[in-house]
This record gives sequence, structure tokens and C-alpha cells, in this order.
Amino acid sequence: MSLTPRVVIIGAGIVGTNLADELSTRGWTRVTVLDQGPLPLTGGSTSHAPGLVFQTNSSKTMAELAGYTVEKLLSLGSATAGDESWCFNQVGGLEVATTPERLADLERRYGWARSWGIRGAELISPEECVARYPLLDREQVLGGLHVATDGLAKASRAVEALTRLAAARGVEFRGRTKVVAVEQAGGKVTGVRVSTNGTEETLPADVVVSCAGFWGPAVGDLIGMKVPLLPLAHQYAKTSQVAELRGRNESWREAKLPILRHQDADLYYREWGDRIGIGSYAHKPMPVDLADLVEDGEIDHASMPSMLPFTEEDFAPAFEDAKRLLPSLEHTKVEEGFNGIFSFTPDGGSLVGESSEVAGFWIAEAVWVTHSAGVAKAVAQLLVDGVSEYDLHGLDVHRFEEVQFDRGYVLETSQQNFVEIYDILHPLQPRVSPRDVRVSPFHARQVELGAFFLEGGGWERPHWYEANASLLAELPAEWTPPERDEWSAMFSSPIAAVEAWKTRTAVAMYDMTPLKRIEVAGPGALELLERLTTSKMDKSVGAVTYTLFLAEDGGIRSDVTVSRLAEDRFQVGANGNIDTAYLLREASRSEKYVSVRDITGGTCCIGLWGPLARDLLQPLTEGDLSNEALKYFRGAEVTIAGVPVTALRLSYVGELGWELYTGADTGQRLWDAIYAAGQEFGIVAAGRQAFGALRLEKGYRSWGHDMNTEHDPYEAGVGFAVRSAPETFVGGPALVGRSEETVTRRLACLTVDDGTSIVLGNEPVFVGDDAVGYVTSAAYGYTVRTPIAYAWLPAEAATVGSSVEIEYFGRRIRATVAAEPLVDPGMEKIRK
Repeated sequence: MSLTPRVVIIGAGIVGTNLADELSTRGWTRVTVLDQGPLPLTGGSTSHAPGLVFQTNSSKTMAELAGYTVEKLLSLGSATAGDESWCFNQVGGLEVATTPERLADLERRYGWARSWGIRGAELISPEECVARYPLLDREQVLGGLHVATDGLAKASRAVEALTRLAAARGVEFRGRTKVVAVEQAGGKVTGVRVSTNGTEETLPADVVVSCAGFWGPAVGDLIGMKVPLLPLAHQYAKTSQVAELRGRNESWREAKLPILRHQDADLYYREWGDRIGIGSYAHKPMPVDLADLVEDGEIDHASMPSMLPFTEEDFAPAFEDAKRLLPSLEHTKVEEGFNGIFSFTPDGGSLVGESSEVAGFWIAEAVWVTHSAGVAKAVAQLLVDGVSEYDLHGLDVHRFEEVQFDRGYVLETSQQNFVEIYDILHPLQPRVSPRDVRVSPFHARQVELGAFFLEGGGWERPHWYEANASLLAELPAEWTPPERDEWSAMFSSPIAAVEAWKTRTAVAMYDMTPLKRIEVAGPGALELLERLTTSKMDKSVGAVTYTLFLAEDGGIRSDVTVSRLAEDRFQVGANGNIDTAYLLREASRSEKYVSVRDITGGTCCIGLWGPLARDLLQPLTEGDLSNEALKYFRGAEVTIAGVPVTALRLSYVGELGWELYTGADTGQRLWDAIYAAGQEFGIVAAGRQAFGALRLEKGYRSWGHDMNTEHDPYEAGVGFAVRSAPETFVGGPALVGRSEETVTRRLACLTVDDGTSIVLGNEPVFVGDDAVGYVTSAAYGYTVRTPIAYAWLPAEAATVGSSVEIEYFGRRIRATVAAEPLVDPGMEKIRK
């Protein structure tokens, strides 16, 4: 008898059936797949998905998940191999530009394809676009991105094939079975109560995975887990016969032309024999209330819950745009159409993860066909092996803050993502609305100083201050940055140079409030943190430690600072809510009581840094801030201008100073006192543009950008944080035998040879004609007078002095691998 866990998968669409297949191939055969609709075509989004699979994505993870989906679907049956029961028709993908801005964007997308190793990608001329897709109007097209390995997924047929494969291994599939409850005991899943034809029963389960698609929020409600997902209707239509396509396709093949995207008009196209299918995002968002949907019934267009009636008036402008790009459609009409329901989220990403409160309850939602097999593989790896080969932080449901789970927030932001789905968005593009969702206690003062805010995690984050513009006249010539190109200049200001200059030569104050702060306390706090981190935590009160959370395979789950504020109370400076969820889950497994509490909203933080920081701060407190009394990476409780403060001697910019924490109620008083006292020292408020540049000059890594679970500490250059015996912490055993000398790739510091060309991140890096790596973070280095980029490179290409090239919008930029850190390698400034 199999001793593998009992798994119940809710949802028998493309994600659920893929997951059943992935689990059963790994030997987990005690799996039951449930769906409230009939099998195999259940009536969810899979049932009507048009099946276009474009792999190119700004996210490396999403591109990899799409690549695996292509591989998996091809293994189930390929049209190009002549299989009439194909699941994937690798006709290629073509994205065309009809504006100069889109053409430039396709160059950027081509860079992503090269960064992530997507096969068959090429930029092609208008003539080549027409050669591949003869229906195009040559006069409309400026160029295109063609990816030969993209294609069409036959999602419904893939579901049938996956069902057969998994069932042959012992997986049970049950249709017309509604989940009415998820049962639990002691904070763990124990079973699923279902209703079949009015008869209820309980299916025992150790693991429950919701792959319910747009029904996901309703399933999450069964355990009180908020699933930030909004069902939205999306228009899809088929034309009447296109004369030029008559007799072109065998009836079983459906398509030979590439799948096509006309993103300037929010449209995509695919062949359907001698007709063209057109999908449109050009209409207003159409949110769907689950309560209004049919939950089961015979599968036809009248009753399929995911297919709503076509609203022809909304499609009329899109059809006119389609006819301009494809003149052959002028002689056709819309023969049939529907408004199909798809899942959208506040940031457009999928939702994957385990509940932090109910162990064994997982979700894999808002997953489109494009990424379905990849996400299923990743979840199967997490369940079976405890770790996935993919970095999943961008999909983790816990990436959202509590305020972002609010129904109104999900409703507004998900609709906005629908509107922007094909827009050209800058990497720093701020959300238009809602704004001012989370503001620090310093916000009123920042507004007075003319802060330019960008948004992240709901927080308003100053990127520079217009009040400092007058100091541009005093900025020494050597600190003046070069002019930027139009793209990199967006959401950038030369004022940041002033703020960097003042940080390095005088003193500056930064709002560090959005930094996640988690209090870990109780009798089991020390034991928990020693088990989860790579460093010894049993240090004296006041000690601050930079350390890592690792995954079981040694990948970097997060980097954190841990401050011991009392014998059984620690403050963890973390990267986000994913860390909070991780600590909560692990604390629930501790033998001794541990309290894990997110204290971010009730506190605030000022980063006060610069060579004059001590001169400014010492007169405001009776506490001793000398180096002898409060050394680097130590903390103390002090009173500053009458405000109780936890002062941590840390610096993310490489200058003398402190992170100063206080309650949200006293934060503005602390800001005012420091800012007033700092006037004689030339203090400025400084923003994140300067901050980002200064941290790169010091070689400080940003988790989620420069490193993630794909990388181990030695590859990422943070091996110094591994100080405990490997058998004592999670991920430690996997590091045995590894070192900086054994790595085959490295995160390398690059300086740009021409001293002026600025890149932004995700660009491919070349050695000769080969794309060997990609940029993670980049900025202009004000102190070192040259642009900086960090990039993942093969170890042999990452040696100091090696020459590489970064491709930026089709242009090659020469760069050199530099020794790091670029500023103050001896740490004299920060330790004085």
C-alpha cells in the first residue's frame, strides 16, 4: 500500500489535471481530482481557452514555466509531427509593431527572450512579417518579434490526455462533485466534504490543492483564506470564412499561420481552419459575480458557466482595428463570439502557495494555459520534494500585503491590469489608482518637500524631493550624471545626484518605513531563528545579524537582519509578507511557543546616514552613540529629542549611520527634530533613486532582484552570512561541499565602459556572440562616476577585468567585470 499523502485536487481543468499527472509521475498516486462540472470538459476557463502560448515575458520564472508547458504539451501530441490528436501545434508566435514605441518594446522583449534562453526568437523586418503571415497589411507593420517555438495549445484535448495518463497510475477523477467544506483539525487539513447528487461524504486528505480557477476565492473562503482574484469577461470572436485561407488547412490541423498579437490595438489572433479567431482586451473591464454564474449543467454555450453571451457592441471598434491590420477580414463578419471568463489579480500574476494558517491547504490559481504545466510541476515539486527548481516569489500568494486582499482593492487593481495587459509599461511604472493606501508618519513632511512618489506593496515611497532641486546649482561637476536616454529617464531625476552627494559628503535621511518588520518572541524564538537562519542567533542583547533563510536545496529564500532586543524577543527586518508567512508556518511547528507578529504598520523608520550623522544625532540624545559604545551591527534603546527609539547601527548605503525605529505615533516628531537639527549640517531628505544607486556602489544585494531561490549563497556573493554548522539550519546540508571556489556561475559587478549608457535590468549579457547571462539591478553610480550593473554570469566570464557586452534595445554596450564593492572596500567609513 502506498504511504504517500492523500491529496485532493479541486478543479479538473488544465492546472488540476497537470498537477495530478505531475504528482502521479512522482509516485504520489493517492490523489483524487474533483470538479463540480462534468468531465472531461468541466465548464471552466480551460473549456474555452483559445490556447495561444507566447513564452516571452519580463519574468524569468514565467518564461521558464511557459517553456515547460510547451515541452509538456508537445509530449502529449504534436501537430507538426502529424499527430491528428495533437495537444500542441508549434506554429510559432509573431508580435507585430505598428508604432515606433511598440517596435522599441519588441526590441526589449527580444532581449528578454535572449536573457531567458527562449529558443527560436528573432526580430524580423516588415517584409519578413508578411512572409510569415501573408494576411498582414505591409503598410501597417514596422517590424515584428517571431518566436518559432511558440504555438497553439489544445487545452481541452490536453486535459483528456492528462486525465487518461494520471488515471492509469491510480488517480481518481470525480465530476459533478461539489466541495462544500474543507475539514481541519489542529491547524491542519484533514479532509474534504463533498456533495454528489445531493449526497454528502467526507474524503480524507492530508493535502488539498485548489486549482479552481475563477472559483478560487469561493474555495479559499471555505478555510478563511483570502484569494485576491477577480473573474473578468474577455471577448473572443470567430470570423466567417476568409477567402485566402480556404483549403489551406487540413480539418484536423486548424492552423499553420503563427499565432499573432497586435498589442497596439489590444488584439490577438489565431487561425481556425479557414476562419480567424480574434481576442480583444480593448473593451471596458467586465467583472463577474460568481453568484450569478451557473455552477453545473450540460456543456453548451447556453450553460457553460465560463462562457457569457457576446456583447457585440463592445467588439465593434476592435473588429475595425482587426480589419485594418488584416485587410482580408474586410469581406468577413463576426460569425460567433462569447465573453469568456478569465482570472485577474492585483498585479497580474498567478497565485501559488500554502495557507500560513491551515497546513496542507494549497492554491494554484489565476494560472493561464500558457503556464499551466509549469505551475503544476512547480507545485508538485514543492509537495514532493519541499522545494521547486523555479523561483516562485513572484507567484506566491503571500507576496501581497493585508490591505491588498481587500475586495475593493482587488476589484480596482485587477480591472486596471486587464486594461494595461498589452500596454508598454516601464519597470518603475507607478500604479495610477488606488494611491495613498499606505503612508508613513512622515508623509505630510514629504509632501511639503515635494516628494515624487512611486508605489510598492501599497506604500507611497519617495524617489526624490523637488525641495533639493535648488542644490543642483551647488552640485560639483564630478557628481553631475550624464543625460539619460528617453526610456531610462522615465521616473528618474537629476535631483537624485544631489541626494547621493549629500549622503556621501554630509548627511541625509531616508524613509525606511516600508521595510518589513516582524517581531519573533517567546520561549521558542531563539530556537526557531537558529533553525531557520544561516547564522548563530544566541548572541548578547543588542546584537544585529545579517543572515539568510534558505530553501531545502540551499537556495536563498530571503536575506534578513535579525536584532536581538531582549532574551526572548527579536526584530526581523525582512523582504516582505512572504517572510511573515514562512515564519508563521514554521512557528506553528515549533515545540515551544513562539509569537510571530508583523509590527510594520505600528512602527516607522528613518535611515540617517552620512559622515556627519553622528555630529547631528549625538546632541539630541543622552545615549552614547560613539563607535566604542555602539559599534557597527549593534543596537540600543535610546531617547532622541524625547522620542523613544531603537537605534540599529546599520547602513544600506555604505555610510556612517543608523536605522532609527519608533512608534508610528511619534514618528513625525522624530522626523521634525532630526530635520531641524540637521540644517546646520546640510541635511537633505533623500529618496529611493539615490538609495538604489548607493547600495549598488557598495555591492549590497536586493533579494528578489539580484538573488532568489535559484541561487545559493556562494553564487550570490553572500557566503559570508553562512556561519552555523550545516546540520543545524534549513538548507544547510545542501551546502556541504559548496564554496565560492566551486560555483559555476556568479553574480558579478559590471561597470559600463563608456561611462554614460544606463540600463535598467533583465537585459542579456554577451560574451562574443553568445548570450551568457542577464542583468539583475542597474543604476548610475554617482560616487564612481559610471553606470553600474549587476549580472549573473558563468564563473569563467565573471573574473575581474573580463569584458562583456550588455544588449539594450538592440544596441551593444561594453562593460567590464569589476572588483566589489566599488566604494570603501575596507569599510572604514561605515565603521568609524
